[in-house]
Amino acid sequence: MMIRVIGGRYELDPLPLGAGGMGEVWGGYDRQLERRVAVKLIRFPNGKYDEELRRRFLTESKVLARLSHPGAPTIYDAGTFEDPVTAQPQLFMVMEFVEGQNVDILAGEYHPLPIGWAAAIAAQVCAVLAAAHELSVFHRDLKPANLLFCGDGTVKVIDFGLALLMEPGYTRLTVTGQWMGTPAYMSPEQVRHDPIDARSDLYSLGCVLHELLTGRRLFGGDNMFAVMTQQVQDAPAPVTRFRRRIPEGLESLVLRLLEKRPQDRPGSAEEVYESLLPFVTELGPLGDFLRAERSPVRMYAGVVSRVLAPQACLPKEEPLEEPEDFDEADLGLARREAESLVRESKFGQAADILGDLVGPANMMLGPDNPEVISLRLQLAGALYDGQRYEHAAEDYANLARDLARLNGPDDESALRCRLREATCHAHADDAVTALTQLDELLQDELRIFGEEDPRTLELRRQIGMLQSRCGDVTSARRTFTELLDDLAELYGADHPGPEGIRALLEEI
Repeated sequence: MMIRVIGGRYELDPLPLGAGGMGEVWGGYDRQLERRVAVKLIRFPNGKYDEELRRRFLTESKVLARLSHPGAPTIYDAGTFEDPVTAQPQLFMVMEFVEGQNVDILAGEYHPLPIGWAAAIAAQVCAVLAAAHELSVFHRDLKPANLLFCGDGTVKVIDFGLALLMEPGYTRLTVTGQWMGTPAYMSPEQVRHDPIDARSDLYSLGCVLHELLTGRRLFGGDNMFAVMTQQVQDAPAPVTRFRRRIPEGLESLVLRLLEKRPQDRPGSAEEVYESLLPFVTELGPLGDFLRAERSPVRMYAGVVSRVLAPQACLPKEEPLEEPEDFDEADLGLARREAESLVRESKFGQAADILGDLVGPANMMLGPDNPEVISLRLQLAGALYDGQRYEHAAEDYANLARDLARLNGPDDESALRCRLREATCHAHADDAVTALTQLDELLQDELRIFGEEDPRTLELRRQIGMLQSRCGDVTSARRTFTELLDDLAELYGADHPGPEGIRALLEEI
């Protein structure tokens, strides 16, 4: 039997681990580093090599490689090769090989899962999503089959393939007629081809959690279109309809995740994680799925959990007043109190606590200290969430200036602060300032990232949205029309990006 070797070093197993419309996943062996790996092979459409597609694939592979989290397989390598069997070019990605069982198999065995384990799995997924969403990477195909349950109780989120391939250029990587995502776990906005953000992944997580708790899929039907129609139109059944003794708070969380409108769902994966933690209890045996022996991962996590455990909060009647009595322990303690207040949506109180910290922290650590910068970012975020937009805009402007001074004008954190500053002005009904700042930011991002980068394309969409909201229909129509033409030329008229812009044009 001929051994297939990719890139001169990766031996493929005789049979693939799994296959899909875009390619296959194989177990393999890295000859150079002598370790087990997983290799994803992705076919070029019609077997024809496409240099632009290859370039974008490698660029976006680098983005996924930055997703450094123990709950996501590490990306080792990516490139192209000519298949010796078919003599056709293919893309390949090499990643960490994970030993584990798909969560759909685990759920099928227990039908349904114990409440504590369902919450534990979902909470671990939230931790991975939080890291991915910070990079503006959205999974888009979250489902039990894409979650691996390892023998030590940890969960790995696998197959960020659609996160990669649904960015600009995706349509050229799919076969004609292939639907993007899995209908039983697709958010309503995915079904409608509306723009996607982090809250779409949270909806999919709601579908997964509902299934783990009930032992049945949220929506079913005779075909994929029937299921997708239900995702858009039908209200989800409460978990307690299928299983008694579900904690009220957990059922409420599931239903919030499954809200049809993204703005009605929880705001972030971190928020969902915090809501799940109280239900992660009684994690008893799971048969052959969970090994009883000591796990190095659990040993490590056990220590870290103690280091980061919340401590007693400072009493509000004893604010930090004297800089000479201020130390780093006080800083960490008060920041945790502020984080707790933010989780309770008490943004004003959080901002007051953080505001009292900035002066002493500056004196103790210096204004350029990373902890001080992080504190200032946290304060600006609390002001923004508390709708104190004028103060938040000022803080974001100062942060953008200081980050550019420390790290250079092209620093991504500085650019994000500039975007937040402009957004604050828009919320404060100062559309003229907001649009001026967004236009300046767009010119810089075009220079840094290029015209085809998702960040510059998204920024153009935001400018058009603001123009439309301000009643400048002529400018908004021009912005959207130019963006639509560029997206259609770059990625094809059937790509969800052009579809979304076309819908916005129809609404104007």
